[in-house]
Amino acid sequence: MSEPWLVTAILLLSIPAYLLGRHRARVMAAGGRLHSLPRYYGWAAVQLTIMPPLALLLVLAVTGWSGPAAQAAVAIAALAGLAAALYRSRPEFRARHVVERGVRAFLFLAATIAIATTAGIVLSMLFETRHFFMLYDWRDFFFSTTWAPRFQGDSQLGILPLLWGTLYISFVALVVAVPVGLFAAIHLSEYAGPRLRGVVKPMLEILAGIPTIVYGLFALTIVGPMLRDYFAQPLGLGSGASSVATAGLVMGIMLIPFVSSLSDDIISQVPQNLRDGALALGATPSETIRQVVLPAALPGIVGAVLLATSRAIGETMIVVLGAGAAARISLDPFEAMTTVTVKIVSQLTGDSDFSAPETLVAFALGLTLFAITLALNVLALWIVRRYREQYE
Repeated sequence: MSEPWLVTAILLLSIPAYLLGRHRARVMAAGGRLHSLPRYYGWAAVQLTIMPPLALLLVLAVTGWSGPAAQAAVAIAALAGLAAALYRSRPEFRARHVVERGVRAFLFLAATIAIATTAGIVLSMLFETRHFFMLYDWRDFFFSTTWAPRFQGDSQLGILPLLWGTLYISFVALVVAVPVGLFAAIHLSEYAGPRLRGVVKPMLEILAGIPTIVYGLFALTIVGPMLRDYFAQPLGLGSGASSVATAGLVMGIMLIPFVSSLSDDIISQVPQNLRDGALALGATPSETIRQVVLPAALPGIVGAVLLATSRAIGETMIVVLGAGAAARISLDPFEAMTTVTVKIVSQLTGDSDFSAPETLVAFALGLTLFAITLALNVLALWIVRRYREQYE
């Protein structure tokens, strides 16, 4: 069923259900003591009114049954739920327990939806990747250094040039973002006064809200030509504005707010008594930061760097406009390269045949990128656990 008005009507019915349930409880309270507060009777009536018709809507959507009969069944279920809620509203009715169980069930459902969505994404990539490897040799995919898709056949779909471009550009971005963001966080949390912090902190947050396409245009029109004219051409390293350095530098600027904001929050949460103890023992403020504050905040800092790394690996627009689309393996930071995400978009753009390996390779690329991100998470957890065992 696809009638949105029916869902809206069910949700609107919850308003009189709440009012009627609460009013009935107040009337009963005049003649005796209630088990729960009147508002819990109202929320219990809401739950019993909307849950049966919504569940029935889900069943009807799965089975494909629609029409006036289905709509009438949903309406009857809603009214029957409201009648049952009013009938159960008695002084001994444990309305608060019913509401709390309903809230727990809703929270469990929300967590289940998140897990099921993740599992569905992974399974869809696994199935399509399996289909791809039935058409294309996995050894050529993982170990070939040539990326040359041709929809007419005889394609070379080696992932190594794409992985190299992804990791190279991400490394340059992190070299820019991590030191600047971490030093900014240390200054804001340990040295800056309230007035300066109130100005700098919002300015950093503004950088996080700028769309990535704007960063890409900035890389294409400003940073790329500047690096070409003042660094690449005088050193004889290249003549193009699109390069690893261009995309990495602009991406690093984009990642500074993620590192600085999260690191600032983590450093600010370090207990003040640790600082006071170090200062009382004769340590200078800088020694306190290096030897006490930063080690105590290391798990959060690792999480901030991991978030920045995942964002860098998954970035697309900055790479398209700033780094080009050339799939190659090179150490020259002023050469054009590309990443896995850019090729995923290019392989799925246009009128593509989803039974061809040139299109299915996008799912294999996505699954590989997912595995890399998962490995980074596992590595970060291992580092954090080892650190905690050392300092606890």
